[in-house]
Amino acid sequence: MSPSTPKKPPRRTAERILEVTLDLFNRFGEPNVSTTLISAELNISPGNLYYHYPAKDELINALFGRYEKSLTELLRAADDVRHVEDAWLFFHMLFELIWQYRFLYRDLNDLLSKNRKLETQFQYVLKNKGRAVRAVLDGLARGSGVRIGASEAEPVATAMVVVLTYWLSYEYVRDPRHALEPESAGAALVRGAYHVLSLLMPYLDAAAREHLHGLVSPYRKS
Repeated sequence: MSPSTPKKPPRRTAERILEVTLDLFNRFGEPNVSTTLISAELNISPGNLYYHYPAKDELINALFGRYEKSLTELLRAADDVRHVEDAWLFFHMLFELIWQYRFLYRDLNDLLSKNRKLETQFQYVLKNKGRAVRAVLDGLARGSGVRIGASEAEPVATAMVVVLTYWLSYEYVRDPRHALEPESAGAALVRGAYHVLSLLMPYLDAAAREHLHGLVSPYRKS
């Protein structure tokens, strides 16, 4: 018996399906991507796709589960924020994750209206974002350059969560043909992080405000 050459283990089909589906959803929007298109892109039969994910909602829910897991891990970093530079990095990383799963935010209201599980789970996402943002504000208040009281922090935190949740929708509306293309990502993420932090401008001292502008200016185009 001749020795066989060791073969690299093939990627699991279920993993590959999710990767390709995420790419298609991000490129074209979830409502515009059918399971037929997904199976054709993968060069597999519809039956093979249905074996792993019997319905399109199961694909959406699996991708959302991945997003939620990554989000939960990232939000833990909110407890370490003490200065404007920490907050800038935190929000920029948060927008990078949102961009990675941007189909969720591009079509959020439509997805929630059609998918009961997603509707329920996204309530937890909002709550967790809110807790993390309040932790950021608490950390900044204990650090330097930020003076915000408890009565002011709550509405500011809510406004920050709104911007985090709907920023990509705003970007899409202002430039539907280009906003969600990969080449637009860098500027869109910087604008989003900047506008979240700009809600703190009334509470920053002059040095912290200048530092924030300095962090953003090399990247921000508009």
